[in-house]
Amino acid sequence: MTNRVSHELPERRLTGVVILHGFTANLESVRALFGPLGRFDLRIASPLLRGHGASSPDELRGVTWKAWLEDAGRALDELTGNDGKAVVIGHSMGALLALQLAARRPALVDSVILATPPIRLTSLLGPGRPLNGIAPFISHFVDRWGMESKFADPDNAIIPKQYDWAPTRTILSMFDLLQETLRIVNRVRVPALILHCRNESIVMPESAELLLQSLATPPEKKSIVWFDKTDHQIFCDCERDAAVEAAVRFVASRLNQQPANP
Repeated sequence: MTNRVSHELPERRLTGVVILHGFTANLESVRALFGPLGRFDLRIASPLLRGHGASSPDELRGVTWKAWLEDAGRALDELTGNDGKAVVIGHSMGALLALQLAARRPALVDSVILATPPIRLTSLLGPGRPLNGIAPFISHFVDRWGMESKFADPDNAIIPKQYDWAPTRTILSMFDLLQETLRIVNRVRVPALILHCRNESIVMPESAELLLQSLATPPEKKSIVWFDKTDHQIFCDCERDAAVEAAVRFVASRLNQQPANP
């Protein structure tokens, strides 16, 4: 009798956290997560997405959402290796990328934390909003768009240096990412925590409920934590400690559900 060689892949375990920043932002906008999450026995990756973190927003010209997804996917691959999985934390546009990874790479994504996911923007030009149809037309005449960051309590905030404008065509690519994410969000089945603000200037509060209903995640494995004061920069504004604590609790709960070592 010959021995049969098993070609089964090793069972993947939670080994890391991928943290994705938002549009026009940089790693400073999510840095508050690094220390608290670093106390776990997990690797942390936080890629600087293409075109971000430079001296000028001109670096965003010609960059599309597919490049950002490629950057996020590469970080996920490198972090998880042959036998790992990751909690993917995304802020704003980073939340859209987290959903993309969960839908496209479910074997590598243990769960997601979606901070202020921009499913419905306050801008009337955003996808699903009344003036979205004229946004491409405007891009022929308006080369760049202001991106002012607002804080509910500037005196009690960490205000990161980030772009104060973006090329209009790059904003349209971010809109494309939003629409593409809405098309595939019903393929996301992993546990999900949504962190959302009731009184912010960028994303409408209804985004959280719309996303919660769209996820294919079982009801008992998806939830929303609401914040009443903070503006869009949830990990930098006045309720950042509570937002970070919610993320840390979620990651701890995921670690507790890991199978015992053989």
